Amino acid sequence: MRRSVLVVMALAVIVFVTLAFSRKDEPWKNLKVLPKDITQKQMDSVMDHFSVALNVDCGFCHVEKNGDMDFALDDNKHKLVARDMMNMTNEINDKYFDYTGAKRTITTQLMVTCYTCHNGQKMPAVQKTEEIKKSIGPWKGN
Repeated sequence: MRRSVLVVMALAVIVFVTLAFSRKDEPWKNLKVLPKDITQKQMDSVMDHFSVALNVDCGFCHVEKNGDMDFALDDNKHKLVARDMMNMTNEINDKYFDYTGAKRTITTQLMVTCYTCHNGQKMPAVQKTEEIKKSIGPWKGN
């Protein structure tokens, strides 16, 4: 009997220690561009950047379901566009502004961001080709 109690207690300790040191489930679902190990603080920073860069709130990209935001859903086309734009700016930064050669992380300082083109607007300001030609004058290249 005494031996059975010791065995049960040993098993309980093993289970407790295993649970205490096991990695918790990742709080994020459906991340395609952002790193899966992004912290809450980093996620808030990224989302705040989007809000300021486009002058929008969460509902611009995310879907409300049953009275709460369901951040994992891909039902809003703006979220899909945002992913494409993140990939585009990552490619631009990697190709033209990789001064250190180090791997880009969530904390890497980027030269081209959403704000570069959007400047606090939902849609980036675009000029027609004719307007651009008028504003810079005729081409006087080699």
